[in-house]
Amino acid sequence: MDVTSITNLQNRDGGWPYRKGGGSSTEPTVLALLAQSVDPGDPQSTERGLAWLRATQRQDGGWPPQPQVPQSTWVTALVALMPRDALGASRYARAIDWLMGQTGKEASLAYKLRNELLGEGGGVIGKHEGWPFFPGAAAWVTPSAISILSLEKARRYQMAGGIQQRIEIGRQFLMDRVCQDGGWNYGRANVLGVEADSYPETTGQALLALHGAPPSKLEKSLAAAQAQARRCQSAEGLSWLQLGLQAHGITAAGPAHVFPYRHVADTSLGILARAALRGRNLFLE
Repeated sequence: MDVTSITNLQNRDGGWPYRKGGGSSTEPTVLALLAQSVDPGDPQSTERGLAWLRATQRQDGGWPPQPQVPQSTWVTALVALMPRDALGASRYARAIDWLMGQTGKEASLAYKLRNELLGEGGGVIGKHEGWPFFPGAAAWVTPSAISILSLEKARRYQMAGGIQQRIEIGRQFLMDRVCQDGGWNYGRANVLGVEADSYPETTGQALLALHGAPPSKLEKSLAAAQAQARRCQSAEGLSWLQLGLQAHGITAAGPAHVFPYRHVADTSLGILARAALRGRNLFLE
């Protein structure tokens, strides 16, 4: 597992596929570029990847999961993890504007009214706004966590527009979605009265986005994440858990056996997690 193995899978157009021979996609391209930044490889490969990203931005400021998809989606948050200068100040600002304009459909008045009529009440549903996978859909943990991390980077560039307030609203959305066991599911913690199970990847992502929160508020979540790491069954899940726990100063002890890396995104996340265990968590820089 190294950057060279990732670079060798880069497509001729400059982007990366999930697997060898596939078309270039935004998620593996961003993760591959982030991995290259913590373990520098071929500068020409990096520039070709950045050129692919710049060329695939939509007019609305967002990015699609693949060039042939007409709609901007949550992967815009991933792209916004890139340094502003790497994308270009104008492209970066448009990406942040796009993110700031996204909320889950449960934040709408119509959705809240529907919940009241169905007897579900307002409760935490719709009280705090997360981010959806694509515009017009409900908010989920993964796009919310990545969007928070991206906006935190934008805040460091002293960009205006209520970014800090949006970050805090998003972080509260994550706190509202904690499962009974302390971890996070992909969406709501309770569906039709049934408690949902949590998952390692979403638990790690949420903890990463909640870095800096008082330990007393996350005690159960941190314990759940460490337990998940010990019994985790995937490289992706373990990498996110290691990243999330390291954000709180905890080194995750994973299973004794090594998991296979299924594709470019898995391998890149593994490199990023390994860097975090050495003290450099790129998601927090």
